[in-house]
Amino acid sequence: MVIKRTLAGALGATLALCLSATVVAEDLRVPVGNQADRSQQYMPRVGTTQDSVRAAWGPPRSIKGPVGTPPISQWHYENFVVYFEGNRTVHSVLSPERQTVRPAPAK
Repeated sequence: MVIKRTLAGALGATLALCLSATVVAEDLRVPVGNQADRSQQYMPRVGTTQDSVRAAWGPPRSIKGPVGTPPISQWHYENFVVYFEGNRTVHSVLSPERQTVRPAPAK
């Protein structure tokens, strides 16, 4: 009898908690900007050699690496970054567009 009452109480409490829980969602608005223009950006494909990238896009603005095993290096261009494993491209990503923040006017 005591077990049935305890089980019924636990079941009732669980049911009450489940029914009383509310789902809350928040809208996160992200400006679209010019995503269509950026998605059309021509970048190196996977497997492209470093010599081919340099011939097509010129010398990078900066180079980081290589680091680790296998050696991974980054070539930074104006609008994108190319990641190499050894001599071959493994990934190319667009650089985020930086927005300038202006200081608030003095009072």
